[in-house]
Amino acid sequence: MKQAWVLRPQVMKDVGIYHDPHSGLKESIRLAQSIDLEVVRAEIIKLRKRRSSTLFGKGIIEELSHDLAKSSVELVIVDYALTPIQQRNLEIAWFCKVIDRAGLILEIFGKRARTHEGRLQVELAALTYQRSRLVRAWTHLERQRGGFGFLGGPGESQIEADRRQIDRRVGQIRKRLVRVVRTRELQRNARSRVPFPIVALVGYTNAGKSSLFNRLTDSGVHVEDQLFATLDPTMRRIVLPSGQSAILSDTVGFIANIPTDLISAFRATLEEVMAANIIIHVRDISHPGNSTQNRDVKATLAELGVDFGGTTILIEALNKIDRLSSELRSDFLIQDVGVARQIAISALDGTGCQNLIGMLDSCLTTNRDIIDLSIAVADGRAVSWLYQHGEVLTRTDDNEHIRLRVSLDSLKKARFEEEFGAE
Repeated sequence: MKQAWVLRPQVMKDVGIYHDPHSGLKESIRLAQSIDLEVVRAEIIKLRKRRSSTLFGKGIIEELSHDLAKSSVELVIVDYALTPIQQRNLEIAWFCKVIDRAGLILEIFGKRARTHEGRLQVELAALTYQRSRLVRAWTHLERQRGGFGFLGGPGESQIEADRRQIDRRVGQIRKRLVRVVRTRELQRNARSRVPFPIVALVGYTNAGKSSLFNRLTDSGVHVEDQLFATLDPTMRRIVLPSGQSAILSDTVGFIANIPTDLISAFRATLEEVMAANIIIHVRDISHPGNSTQNRDVKATLAELGVDFGGTTILIEALNKIDRLSSELRSDFLIQDVGVARQIAISALDGTGCQNLIGMLDSCLTTNRDIIDLSIAVADGRAVSWLYQHGEVLTRTDDNEHIRLRVSLDSLKKARFEEEFGAE
């Protein structure tokens, strides 16, 4: 197991603006441990100001360099967004590999992605990240010259050659991901013909989304108490108490300061969120920083273009109440907060999950009517129309009639009655 340090810079003028540094440091340690790194030192380093060349001041760099020389540490994780120059200069000063927060998250994603699509998305984000950091690998090379002897003009540097190769690979990946997007569009169009609403689970990483997904669908999706245990999307059909079906989608967890390139790379995966009728925001209510995590998730959703002022409904599932005291648990009751509905649950022991299903059912059946119809066997066009525009909950056939229980929204019900008459 490789040993690593985790350093979290705290710029004095930023105090109170960003996350609690101690909570952030603990999160960074868990991120490192999730890829089997042994964190032997972790500390918050206070800075008066950021240095453009090294981030840290000269004194801090020399002190840490002295400590590193006495250790066998192979990696230093700086929980900050390092520029390529800062990253290169720190590696030169400390004689070891240095990565920033974005690099650490990319390492985790690269290890966890399982599907072809997931691996493509990770590679795209990694290449975009690496392209700006090619200077690190090639500072020891002088510019090469083309041709022979002194007659050749200036040739192509190794950096430019690598950058061109990366750009070529990025283009190939983007084309493949375009095909992924088209496939997903076809799948969504197929589902729209059998109109199952989409319910997407979102939330901060390790909030319990996959545990809730398994609880609601009786599935065996991988669950582990670690950050980014789920990267690849999973979808299952669930049947609600009214008989209506829905598609439940489990998605990648969000995290504070997630690199923009990663959000862009995973946009294809997160399209299910943007197309969802209902978004269940799963929150770890037992986490001391859950309010900050809540803001991070909503900021990421806004960056993806999710509009809760439109037709999308937001439900907040306040998860892990089993970790709270009985007094705190009683404070979390079902309530409406603007367009968001809140409900306290425990995906672990099932507390409140039936209430959550009931709330889903209620939200999805709002403005929908469940009607019983008896249609003549010969009137196949009416039956076909109902399958295409509504959701058939039950069907019973005899020699003369087809009896259907159908869920229709009010507009389509009126359209059916206008076209085929009241049955």
